[in-house]
Amino acid sequence: MDAAPVTLHNVNGSDVAHAGAAGNGDARLKQLLGQVYRPIRQPMQQVEDLLTRQLQSPYESMNPLLCHGTQLGGKRLRPAMLLLSGLNFGPLTDAHLRMAVVIEMIHTATLIHDDVLDEATVRRRVPTVNARWNDHVSILFGDYLFSQSFRLAAEIGSIEACQWIGEASRLVCEGELRQVLGRDWLQIDEDAYFDMIQGKTAELCRVATQLGARLSGADDDAVDAMARYGEAVGMAFQIADDYLDLWGDDATVGKTLGTDLQQGKLTLPVIRMLQQAEPVDRERLQAVLSGPPEQRFDGIRDDLMSGDAAEYTRQVASRFRDQAIEAVHSVQASSVSDSLVQIARFAVQRRF
Repeated sequence: MDAAPVTLHNVNGSDVAHAGAAGNGDARLKQLLGQVYRPIRQPMQQVEDLLTRQLQSPYESMNPLLCHGTQLGGKRLRPAMLLLSGLNFGPLTDAHLRMAVVIEMIHTATLIHDDVLDEATVRRRVPTVNARWNDHVSILFGDYLFSQSFRLAAEIGSIEACQWIGEASRLVCEGELRQVLGRDWLQIDEDAYFDMIQGKTAELCRVATQLGARLSGADDDAVDAMARYGEAVGMAFQIADDYLDLWGDDATVGKTLGTDLQQGKLTLPVIRMLQQAEPVDRERLQAVLSGPPEQRFDGIRDDLMSGDAAEYTRQVASRFRDQAIEAVHSVQASSVSDSLVQIARFAVQRRF
């Protein structure tokens, strides 16, 4: 039986968990985020329209590819965070809409490149670009989106905004490079892991909320607070992803569990498991993690389940969620503060 529709003011932890636990994750996602995004419903549609216009070409052969690219972004979380952060301090402007599209194009570019690296064939139940076309097309399309985003960012006439976007893009690529170069690195510790995901995932969330506040004329303290909010949400979101990769539901999450392990990516739960293991057990687990990729998940499953890795991962994700909420509460409350808080909660409590 379907749950009753939720509203912005009653979305709490149990609502989010229930929304994700239901069979139709996509419908629940649209319902939940539709309510959280309610204060920016019209601007979000304007962002969608502008994104569609940006991904058009006079060359007919490119248009199926560009249209396909608009389907890969999913939740549009980063544009929404930029708009909500901006609306928290004043009316939204054309600059907000353009920078929201910039953020989404950069995010989509990184997803397309990720799919090539991971040899993925499906993303959010849609064929990846590399699966529908090929790796060459994917790499060039990702580069195209980066270039298009930088061109659009320059149109708003803010050197500061362009600098922030350029630096954020560099840090995202740096984080991805470090993860690729660090595959099967069994000695990775929590600090190195946090530093890596800060660039790979949290940086775009950070710059989105930082830009939103700055474009609305917020003072430096408020801009810094919103940057902290975005970064903490991004960290919580990635750690929750790491949790779901091991303890989620295949159908709800939309991918096979243990994918990160197969690709040699050591995430927080595995790092915790290795840290807590007795020396003899650690040696055995490291041997499994160095072995055939398809056997890694099954080889460590019992150790993961019997230890505190799951609870510890949830606690760390919750800590970042709390940091995000604290950052929102450190600035003057507005009509969209609830939405910002609910996004932070959703990052941790989702099931998809």
